[in-house]
Amino acid sequence: MSRILLLSNSVQFGSGFFDHAEAEITGFLRGVKRVAFVPCAAFDLDEYETRVAARFAKWNITITSVHRSDGALDDADAVFIGGGNTFRLLYRLYETKLLHPIAECVRAGLPYLGSSAGSIVAGPSLKTTKDMPVLEPESFAALGIVPFHISPHYLDPDPSSRHMGETQEERILQFLEENDGRVVGLREGTMLRVEGEEVTLKGPHSARLFRRGAAPHECPPGALTW
Repeated sequence: MSRILLLSNSVQFGSGFFDHAEAEITGFLRGVKRVAFVPCAAFDLDEYETRVAARFAKWNITITSVHRSDGALDDADAVFIGGGNTFRLLYRLYETKLLHPIAECVRAGLPYLGSSAGSIVAGPSLKTTKDMPVLEPESFAALGIVPFHISPHYLDPDPSSRHMGETQEERILQFLEENDGRVVGLREGTMLRVEGEEVTLKGPHSARLFRRGAAPHECPPGALTW
């Protein structure tokens, strides 16, 4: 049974790294001692590894980055894919041939923690990212460990804004014009916990749910209902 925790963001305004989600993360990782960390969405892998290791050490969890150890995944009790640029992340997952092994391990029961870009690649593809394509992965296909797309850092339209570019909702609707599927707009501070077939929205805000052929609607914290 898959166990997955997908965060919209790792830093909440006014707080530190993972502070806003500490209770959910530590509860999800209860009993975990070793985590395989995938820093591939960042440019400076060493700096990202150091920052994550320091945070997880407070929970008595040891981090082993995949860029240092080929066997990081084999020895891990869980895997964490952090945020950054989604195109860079997926490019490196293909380059290092980690995409399919991670997906197989998660489907076999290895707990998966994702944040921002790490949450996007948990879905079928990266097509709902807002990131700049700084690298070109060999495919847009991602891990596919959840059957819906994630759009993190979801922002509601500001009626007072004079900005004429597309809103996040408009961009998601454009995705659904060309693709059949479902999309979860995750607002800052919220997260999805997946236990087998059960998907629960956690955090202080509702999520914006989209599916092709239906009007977008709000889902309050609790069981995700389409």
